[in-house]
Amino acid sequence: MIRCLAEQLGVHHEALRNWIRQAEADEGERHDRPTSEMAEENRRLRREVAELRRANEILKAASAYSRRSSARPGDGHDVHRRTP
Repeated sequence: MIRCLAEQLGVHHEALRNWIRQAEADEGERHDRPTSEMAEENRRLRREVAELRRANEILKAASAYSRRSSARPGDGHDVHRRTP
């Protein structure tokens, strides 16, 4: 039945089967896959986590740079100077 209907619609039968399964999940008839809303929330959260990880790496690099540039003579950090 799905193959026949998919052919009439001009789509691959597996695409139609997946659309039907997703509609069933969205209606609460299936519990073996996330609803469209849950899937979209998961995508949004993955993007947010990736963005936060990038920001964290930038902050770590800035912190390391700040520590290196603040090491000046007389502030308690060891600085090696060449003697003339």
